[in-house]
Amino acid sequence: QVQLVESGGGLVQNGGSLRLSCAASGRSFTGHTMGWFRQAPGKEREFVASIDWSGGSTDYGNSVKGRFTVSRHDAKNTMYLQMNSLKPEDTAVYYCAAAQAMALRRHVYEYDYWGQGTQVTVSS
Repeated sequence: QVQLVESGGGLVQNGGSLRLSCAASGRSFTGHTMGWFRQAPGKEREFVASIDWSGGSTDYGNSVKGRFTVSRHDAKNTMYLQMNSLKPEDTAVYYCAAAQAMALRRHVYEYDYWGQGTQVTVSS
């Protein structure tokens, strides 16, 4: 069992930056694909980014490509999401997730473990 805890969310102005962290405990996430998703009020959970088991491959949702960067530090059992050029439409609860897989994954149903989420609010 893997427990995931997100941190780093908050209120930021349009055009600002935030870095989210996802800390794993209970079991190492080494060898697992990891992902970030977000969910705004009244909307479905949306794919943001994925990073494979090695950290060598990444994938991004179209709405964040070029602005967000996902990375992982397995020795610290932590994954990060650097978010730059934030927009009001990025406002959502951000969730990290772990999949019992090694390749990139984009879909909610492909992930096995989820954190509780951290709120990101971008003011205009």
